[in-house]
Amino acid sequence: MNVVEIIRKKRNGAVLESAELKFIIDGYVRGTVPEYQVSAFLMATYFQGMTKEETSEFTRLMLHSGDVIDLSTIHGVKVDKHSTGGVGDKISLPLAPIVAACGVPVPMISGRGLGHTGGTLDKLESIPGFKTNLTINEYRRVIAELGLVMIGQTKEIAPADKKMYALRDVTATVECIPLIAGSIMSKKLAEGIDALVLDVKTGRGAFMQTYEQSVELAQALVEIGTSFGKQTVGFITDMNQPLGKAIGNWFEVVESMECLRGNGPADVMELTYVLGGMMVVLGKKAANLEEGIQRCREVVENGFAEKKFFALVERQGGKISYLHHPDRYPISKHRVTITAPRDGYISSIDSLELGLSVISLGGGRTKVDDVIDPKAGILLKNKAGDHVKAGDVVAECFTDNDAAVEAVIHRVANAFTFASVQPKSVPLVISIVDKDGVRPFSL
Repeated sequence: MNVVEIIRKKRNGAVLESAELKFIIDGYVRGTVPEYQVSAFLMATYFQGMTKEETSEFTRLMLHSGDVIDLSTIHGVKVDKHSTGGVGDKISLPLAPIVAACGVPVPMISGRGLGHTGGTLDKLESIPGFKTNLTINEYRRVIAELGLVMIGQTKEIAPADKKMYALRDVTATVECIPLIAGSIMSKKLAEGIDALVLDVKTGRGAFMQTYEQSVELAQALVEIGTSFGKQTVGFITDMNQPLGKAIGNWFEVVESMECLRGNGPADVMELTYVLGGMMVVLGKKAANLEEGIQRCREVVENGFAEKKFFALVERQGGKISYLHHPDRYPISKHRVTITAPRDGYISSIDSLELGLSVISLGGGRTKVDDVIDPKAGILLKNKAGDHVKAGDVVAECFTDNDAAVEAVIHRVANAFTFASVQPKSVPLVISIVDKDGVRPFSL
């Protein structure tokens, strides 16, 4: 086959056959199709999209570009969660140990930061010594021992996605439903799960910024999961302002520890309990969502969830002393405050602008091989709806990058808007999506 002809075919909006998709994917993994041609294929797909059949086949080929893990020897229903990415979205860190503490095995294979959003692996690796690059055999051993494991993709797991994921990040081809769906589901289906809960973000800080796009993505993900025999449930959640008050890898780990102690920000706790409650239901440890949420609350209140996370960190090589004493962590060279220009209510906080600002501070990537500064980030002192006075600190920025300070100050300041009237509150969890369709969420 001719790669140029396949790219041209997709560029012109034609439907690719399975053999054509396989030729590009297998060739990219083997190194016979170069990165620049795959970049062109990704951009053509970004503009032309894929049919449902193409997306399903694309996912299947990505899945079978490597090994599919068998966890059948692990007792219980194995359930994972995936978020489509948001600013300040550290939910996986408290969620996984909470659900595991409820008796549901959680095999979690996560990704790195993508675009303006943070990545679970980068957050975990900000814990000194934490190893995310376990072998498949180690992966099996850890989940057998703890009922929980959190790693990155190995060379055996969906290697096509591992390469394509990083390439999408630096070629402006992230926000494409077929590519997102293929990436997410190839990893999740490869990790040995029986069921999956999805957190599909919508709003300014999400890849899918409109509700309609988010529903379309959620439906695509649920359809793929269901077609592969995995019980799959999605939630559409708001990302018009950051989750919690910490943005940046180490800061988000610290906030996650507060969540495991029951003291996290209200929005992070709410979403953690909703997603965790559904995971417990799918794991057959609760009869309904309300009961699942209550189980999650109990393991936070009795300390079992925090102990589970400490056990995970120690088992994967991390130093829990920093979790007990975060004040011992290295501090950024620059600490810059952003203040309110006048009295009033914070009417909105632009998640996208803050996510991009954290990249400038050193907390994200603009190139595949960029090294992240784990201590760079932003701490919010207030959220949308809060009343502030002129001169009140609304955010603090942390960086070692001398050149970033001045530009980021203006960018972060401009991410806040103020009004004299308190804005209406927006629900955090908007809709639920499953094999039966889409419906408004309510407890």
